[in-house]
Amino acid sequence: MFFFFPVLALLPTLIYLAAALLPAFILLRFVYRQDAIEKEPAGLLVSLLAMGCLSALCSGLLEGVGVYLLNVIVSPDSPVYTVLLAFLVVAVVEEGTKLFFLKRRSWRHPAFNYRFDGVIYAVFVSLGFAALENVEYVVNYGLGVALPRALLAVPGHLSFSIFMGVYYGRARLLETLGDREGARRSLRTGYLVAVFLHGFYDSCAMLGTGLSTVVFLIFVILMFVNAYRALKREAATDAPIRTDDELPPFVL
Repeated sequence: MFFFFPVLALLPTLIYLAAALLPAFILLRFVYRQDAIEKEPAGLLVSLLAMGCLSALCSGLLEGVGVYLLNVIVSPDSPVYTVLLAFLVVAVVEEGTKLFFLKRRSWRHPAFNYRFDGVIYAVFVSLGFAALENVEYVVNYGLGVALPRALLAVPGHLSFSIFMGVYYGRARLLETLGDREGARRSLRTGYLVAVFLHGFYDSCAMLGTGLSTVVFLIFVILMFVNAYRALKREAATDAPIRTDDELPPFVL
C-alpha cells in the first residue's frame, strides 16, 4: 500500500506532463509513419528531439536579448511592436536555432540518404522544441492551455518544420550533385518560409483584434492543409539523395 502514496503524489505532475507532451508525440508518430522507404536510426531521432529541446533553451536566452533591444527602439504599446516582436525576435530566433541544431546534427549523417529524411529530421527537431515549450506553458498556466496548444501551437510548429524540411532535403541533394549555391539558396528559402509562417502566425495571435483573429483562423487552416499536402507529396515522391533525377516542383 505504501507504494501507491508516492504514485498518487506524482499523479498531478504526470497529468501535466502527459497533457504537454502527448500532442507532440502523436504528431511525431504520424510523420514517422510517412517514411515508407527506409526508417531512420532511433538514436539519431532521439538526438534530434534533444536538439529541439536545446534550441528551445537557446531561443529563450536570445529572445530575451531581442526583447530588450526592441523595447529600446519601439514602444511596447504599439501594434508595430507586436509585429516586430513576432517576426524579428520570435520567428527569426526560434526558426534559426532549430535550423542551426538540425544542420549540426544531421547534415553529414550517413543516414541522410533520402530527400524525405530532411522532413523527418526537421519535424523531430521542431517537435522536440514544441514539447519542451508546451511543458513550460502547461506548468506555468495550467491545464487550461493544453487543449488550445495541442490544436494550434504544436501543429503550428509541425507545419513550419515541414516546409523547412522540404527545402532542407532538397538542399542536401543539390549539394551532393555539386550545386553548392543551389543548396545554400534552398536552405535560405526554407528558413525564410518558416520565419514568415511563424511570424505571421504569432502576429495574428498576439494582436488579438477581431480582424486578426479571423485572419489567424483562415491562415491556420490554409497552412495546416498545405503542410499536410506537402508532407504527403514529399513522401510519395521520395528519392535517394545521390541521384540525377529532376526535382519535382514544390509550391506552397
